[in-house]
Amino acid sequence: MEHNDAGLTGARWRKSSRSSGNGGACVEVADNLPGLVGVRDSKDPTGPALVFTPTAWRAFLAEIN
Repeated sequence: MEHNDAGLTGARWRKSSRSSGNGGACVEVADNLPGLVGVRDSKDPTGPALVFTPTAWRAFLAEIN
């Protein structure tokens, strides 16, 4: 789900451990909000973010690992 409103207010964004440090594709994750996990492009922090439930986020991570 794409999200860009107050549902992510208070999000503490951190870069993914899989993001490269050379200015390339960087993903940031905010998992400090109750019931939401936000994901965004670090190069466009005011742009849209994807929002997952914690269960859907864990399932997504399990699939890509």
